[in-house]
Amino acid sequence: MSTNRSTSFASRSRKSRSFVIGSVMTGFLLLCAVISLFWTPGSAFDISIANRFLPPSADHWLGTDQFGRDIISMLMTGTQNSIVVAVVAVSIGLSIGVSLGLLAAARGGWTEELIMRFSDFSFAFPAILSAIMLTAILGPGGVNSILAIGLYNIPVFARLTRGSANAIWTREFVMAARAAGKGRFRITFEHILPNILSIIVVQATILFAIAILAEAALSYLGLGTQPPDPSWGRMLNEAQALIFLDPMQAIYPGLAIAIAVFGLNLLGDGLRDILDPRLSRTR
Repeated sequence: MSTNRSTSFASRSRKSRSFVIGSVMTGFLLLCAVISLFWTPGSAFDISIANRFLPPSADHWLGTDQFGRDIISMLMTGTQNSIVVAVVAVSIGLSIGVSLGLLAAARGGWTEELIMRFSDFSFAFPAILSAIMLTAILGPGGVNSILAIGLYNIPVFARLTRGSANAIWTREFVMAARAAGKGRFRITFEHILPNILSIIVVQATILFAIAILAEAALSYLGLGTQPPDPSWGRMLNEAQALIFLDPMQAIYPGLAIAIAVFGLNLLGDGLRDILDPRLSRTR
């Protein structure tokens, strides 16, 4: 059965244009992040006023900024920050949100009502507003942006998981498991979670793209990654005053953000088509 599922997934993934393109774009970003851990064409941190605004060359592939820093090296290093923030933030929302959603569906009653009202309350504080509040208390920084984005992701996963789980709880094989004497929590982990895992994976991929976009927005506002660590959002902020002098300094980080978000959205759409249970002959 496992071999058949693997073969079916591989066959569908090759036929899904969205999945293939999204995988290539996402893989390119991951490759840039990994390479930048060991090597960059120049320095993303060293300031050299004598080398400011240099055009693209063999030494500086995309030129330098107003402080003489190598632009492509900053973009590559900034990929690390975006990925780390997105991974940790989505992991926070995934672990807590899925747990709450499964608990709400399994217990029902006042437990489900309390969790859903908590989710409704959390939606009143989007990521940027949460970051502003955390910044006022703790000061700006990457950790605060991770917490803000992660807290916003919790109710998203909780509501999705609870709704999907409730639909599975009415299925015949779950009723048979209950008739066989299995407890609710055993049924949750043996039957409910495996059947909604594909939906959670797709949602996590989409929220990963949103987290990268949110991190860039927070850094643009000065609430995210702080100097000297490069950030796509802060590169956009620094380039806005130079938009007429050197517009490419704004285009490069904007293009990086667009590639990341577009690639992950395509990957999520492809995964949704591949993992859709209606397209599978076996559960």
